[in-house]
Order: sequence, then C-alpha cells, then structure tokens
Amino acid sequence: MWLVTEWLPALSAGWPVWLAWLPLTAGLMLMMLAAISLWRAGTTLLPFEPERSCRLVTTGVFARSRNPIYLGDLLLLLAFTLWLQSWPALLGPVLFVRYMNRVQIRAEEQALALRFGQAYTDYCARVRRWL
Repeated sequence: MWLVTEWLPALSAGWPVWLAWLPLTAGLMLMMLAAISLWRAGTTLLPFEPERSCRLVTTGVFARSRNPIYLGDLLLLLAFTLWLQSWPALLGPVLFVRYMNRVQIRAEEQALALRFGQAYTDYCARVRRWL
C-alpha cells in the first residue's frame, strides 16, 4: 500500500492523519477483547486449526461478530490506509475482506459446523459474519 502512495501521489486523499487513530484503537481493543474471551473459555486462538476449538464462544464481542479478530485486522488495515492518506490504498482492505470471506472464514466455518453442529448453525443464524 505504501508503494501505491509513492507511485500515485496525485490520488492522495488529504484527510487528517489523526483519523487513523480511531480504527487503530478500535481494532486493537476488539482483538484484545476477543482474545481474552477465547482464553477465558479455554479454547484455541489459532485460526488455522479450527478443529482444535474445544468450546463455542458466543458471548462478549462474539455476540456481535462471528469474526471479531478479523474485524480488528480490517480496522488496522483501514487505519494504515488513513495514515497513508491514499484512495488507492483502500484496495488493501477490500482484498483482505474478499480473501477472508472466500478462503479463511469459509474453511473455518465448515470446520466449526462439523465440530459444534446445530449450536454453531444457530449461532450463525443469530450473529453476522462481520458486523
């Protein structure tokens, strides 16, 4: 994303750099709260091994988003985009969401559905994937 701002300076957005602190703070807080919830439940935080999940966490930030850590990641990318002050840098967060939905989250959801069955299906019906 930094290279985009160097190569295409005419597309600079010109918004205030301090705006980056808002999604940065929100993203870090969200990720921290999600990690604490998983830790308290005694289940894994590793996204590449969903089969190691021993409990389905549906409370706290997980009551609002099925993927609060990925949402936090997205907010960090948006903070970086704001810091770069570049419209083309928005491509990073867009590609992140596209990849996560098509590859990572889809695989996790399949594994969690096998692991937790109807409880996970009901959770998916109640809580949105992102927000």
